[in-house]
Amino acid sequence: MAGHHEEWPSSSSATGQKTNTLLQIQSLLPSFTKSEQKVAGVVLQQTESVIYSSVIDLAEKTGVGETTVLRFCRKIGFRGYQEFKLALAQELVNPVKNLYDRVAENDSPGMIAQKVTSTNKQAIEATSSLLDEGDLERCVELLHKANTIHFYGVGTSAVTAQDAKYTCLRIGLRVDAFNESHLQAMAAATLGPGDVAVGLSVSGSTKDTIDSLKVAKQAGATVICITHYRRSPITNVADITLLTAAQEGPLQGGSLAAKIAQLHVLDVICTALALRNKEKALIYKERTAKAVLGRKY
Repeated sequence: MAGHHEEWPSSSSATGQKTNTLLQIQSLLPSFTKSEQKVAGVVLQQTESVIYSSVIDLAEKTGVGETTVLRFCRKIGFRGYQEFKLALAQELVNPVKNLYDRVAENDSPGMIAQKVTSTNKQAIEATSSLLDEGDLERCVELLHKANTIHFYGVGTSAVTAQDAKYTCLRIGLRVDAFNESHLQAMAAATLGPGDVAVGLSVSGSTKDTIDSLKVAKQAGATVICITHYRRSPITNVADITLLTAAQEGPLQGGSLAAKIAQLHVLDVICTALALRNKEKALIYKERTAKAVLGRKY
């Protein structure tokens, strides 16, 4: 019919209840394009791995473009890929498993403590195995010579960015951290050649952080990213990528293991920086310690 606008079903029913996403995909299979059917096939067959995959990961698994994946998500009623993954996680994964994969509902507090401790240890060990020595060396050298260093992160990565700022201040580096999108963008625009911007994002898809890094790069700064996903939007902007091992599902935002992995990478970097100039680092550590001495009982 002329002028007819085809509407795709929403992921929510009229009562506001979410419909089953996987059943909805199966019911819509005949109406998908061939490329969209490839995406649907992977989602239906590898659902658990999809909730930990970036949009780029899923596009590569299915052999289609990112735009096809995003179009697929919109056709089944979601505004974007992250909303789609969140719905899958809510439907598929046991709520307790969302917190820590190995924790069971009937575990005692003591057993939970053991399992969480093991998870956090594994995050550090796996992250250490992922650190490329060449990239790490380049990163330390750039930060050592930098005129100004900025750390960008939002959400729980903002906490990590602030911690990195405090650590770098103590060893005499000119550093700041920004966690609000407008401040990030304005700060990034003030950077130039000889400056370094470090972006923190577990998913590698945090728009505010990526946009700020783009501004910094356009201004002439060198860009470093710390992320879990090697193939994610943030790595396309970065000159150097440092990987963390702890991944987060859509329901795990802010997991301690992911934060510990970030902190571990930053601790390695800051320790190496302090050793690069031991005398200066020692002087500034003494100065900063004395500066806050009167604020303690």
